[in-house]
Amino acid sequence: MGYFVNVEPGVNLYVEDINPGGNKTIVFIHGWPLSHKQFEYQFNVLPALGYRCIGIDWRGFGNSDKPMSGYTYNRLADDIRTVIGTLQLDNVTLVGHSTGGGIAIRYMSRHNGYGVSKLVLVDAAAPTGFSTETANKLLKETLNDRPKMMQGVTDTFFFQYITSSFSGWFFQMGLQAAGWSTAAIIVLLRDEKLHEDILKISAPTLIIHGIHDKVIPFAQAQELHQKIGNSQLVPFQYSGHGPFWEERDKFNQLLTQFI
Repeated sequence: MGYFVNVEPGVNLYVEDINPGGNKTIVFIHGWPLSHKQFEYQFNVLPALGYRCIGIDWRGFGNSDKPMSGYTYNRLADDIRTVIGTLQLDNVTLVGHSTGGGIAIRYMSRHNGYGVSKLVLVDAAAPTGFSTETANKLLKETLNDRPKMMQGVTDTFFFQYITSSFSGWFFQMGLQAAGWSTAAIIVLLRDEKLHEDILKISAPTLIIHGIHDKVIPFAQAQELHQKIGNSQLVPFQYSGHGPFWEERDKFNQLLTQFI
């Protein structure tokens, strides 16, 4: 079922809550500039295995409200804290992909991992995000021809072949975001760093990363593994930036084993 959670006056986040009666809870934080729908191929499988799966659209993205402000790691992490508190969640596995991985890391650091027992980082944009050159290029395209920018993101996202139909679905997911929030997150990925945050993570952490990732280099996953004490790194040999789809069977199996 889907519903909205108020995180500050005038700002409501959309939450997709699948199998609320499940034995174990997994909270999914999507990547930029997508929505909870990117995890469709997890939601197809994991609830049937008895898991409660919660997908949260960040402010500015998906079905959530799209305010003009609040696009910092602190605010986005605070939004997640409000959702977890409002739903009275505990002992959850927090899964963050790309920028969602960055939000998850800031959440663990800023809120001392409140309610979270295990962490999964999927091609996380951490400890750094975009280079200044990449960010400025994406920012210019976003503010002048956002569909072109999104097509470029789609074209470089996956290592494996995608059909034109899948490409179109993915493309439209990205355009569901507001232009201003899309641009604001590019600035976040350029300017905010997570070096100090990763040192504060103590929860068991699974790091998944496609070795062919053109968005966030595999070397960054190796750095996370080195600096997060209680962590394991699993390279995905046939994935780019989207192992949740490119090697979805392996991804889903690994997730259930970790939980």
